[in-house]
Amino acid sequence: MTEPKYIPFENALEISEDEMIEHSEKFLELMKKRRTIREFSDRPVPREIIENCILTAGSAPNGANMQPWQFVVVEDKNIKKKIREAAEEEEKVFYTQRAPQEWLDALAPLGTDESKPFLETAPYLIVIFSKKYDILPDGRQVKNYYTSESVGIATGMLITAIHNAGLVSLTHTPSPMNFLNEILDRQVNEKPYLILVVGHPADNAKVPDIKKKSVSEIITYIK
Repeated sequence: MTEPKYIPFENALEISEDEMIEHSEKFLELMKKRRTIREFSDRPVPREIIENCILTAGSAPNGANMQPWQFVVVEDKNIKKKIREAAEEEEKVFYTQRAPQEWLDALAPLGTDESKPFLETAPYLIVIFSKKYDILPDGRQVKNYYTSESVGIATGMLITAIHNAGLVSLTHTPSPMNFLNEILDRQVNEKPYLILVVGHPADNAKVPDIKKKSVSEIITYIK
């Protein structure tokens, strides 16, 4: 077995506890302003911002450092149109046939339906794929570990980075999403995880009036 190679850990953020509290409070206030947006502007976004956000996602912790993800950035209008058409077809079946009434009732306050114009309007679609295994140049397969957990963490970091950059996003998960492999010409080992719609909000964008759970509702301390 190969001996693991280690390097010294360099923690660049050496701050006091008071500063830690201040940083955590400022970051909390920043993230409390994050909202899922369904009304996008077609205003362009520099590609460098998208790449920086994806590199941030790529720094996420993951099983055995296998990094079992692939981020496909879609800018092409024709491809976005194809994705919208395929997604709306699946969503129409979902809303009219697949979804149980309980789920439809839960979605009702959000006002969602099978119409997904944002898939064409927003400047970027980031399609995130998870990989249960990688394919080496010689065709051999290498198993990845904790794929769902790793890709989920990376996706959360990507959403956070996008908000921190001053942009907005929307997670979209039409079911099934196999059409994405065909449209985007992806390999068989890549499974669509979700579509992240990214850009600027429309000038008249509105969001549902919803509240998040309180500290006492989401934290349990075991002393």
